[in-house]
Amino acid sequence: MLEAILIGLVAVLGRFDYQMGTSYLFRPITLSPIVGLVLGDFKTGIIIGANLELLFMGAISIGAYLPPDVVVGGVLATAFAITLGEGVEVAIALAMPIGLISVGMENLLNIVYSILLRIADKGAREGNSKAILWDHRLIGFITVLSTFLLTFLAFWLGVDVVQGVLEGIPEFIITGLGAAAGLLPAMGFAMLMTMILKKEIIPFYFIGFVLVAYLNMPIFGVAILGVSYVLVNYGFLKKQPESAVITENADDFDGGEDDDF
Repeated sequence: MLEAILIGLVAVLGRFDYQMGTSYLFRPITLSPIVGLVLGDFKTGIIIGANLELLFMGAISIGAYLPPDVVVGGVLATAFAITLGEGVEVAIALAMPIGLISVGMENLLNIVYSILLRIADKGAREGNSKAILWDHRLIGFITVLSTFLLTFLAFWLGVDVVQGVLEGIPEFIITGLGAAAGLLPAMGFAMLMTMILKKEIIPFYFIGFVLVAYLNMPIFGVAILGVSYVLVNYGFLKKQPESAVITENADDFDGGEDDDF
């Protein structure tokens, strides 16, 4: 029971990210290690979190598209995998379906929110700022409560169910998911490159490849070189020019040859 409550609170922490400046607390790379700490396997939490981060790297809302719920999917997948003594493969197999189910339930709540927002609309028409404030607080409370209850109940009641489902999955599927997990880093970086790749930075991609593949430089070393290049090339180390302050003597305005003009 206590572990289920703590898992629910971890999911609530992720949901609070939007109220705390969007510091990306909701990502699996942050929440999964916390789940591992709660369940007594911090190392596995870190490993699963890193892999789930690659899985959900492209899970961003664009236009009307609603991505899978990264918070509930990541937290529950990590919790189930650690509790059942499984690895990354099982976490990956569970994360996306759980995230899709959660976002479906969130869509149902959006119907309720659209009704509750009429309170804020009425408050705006009447100039009642307190009605707007408390309406948003109510919606936020429902969001947090629904996240906690979904995560808490799913973990508390669903471990045995998930165990039965996993036992019914053929071994070759689990093996295939393990192989897919090895491809996730390439897929994640490919998705990032489609968003940021420009002809000006293509040479740096190949420079990094040569440094790692042929010169055996560690990734950390490549990162240091990249940061150093940015600092030098974009002028972060240059002293900002002080604003010029022109001081003139009063005599320069009152007399002299310039006065002829």
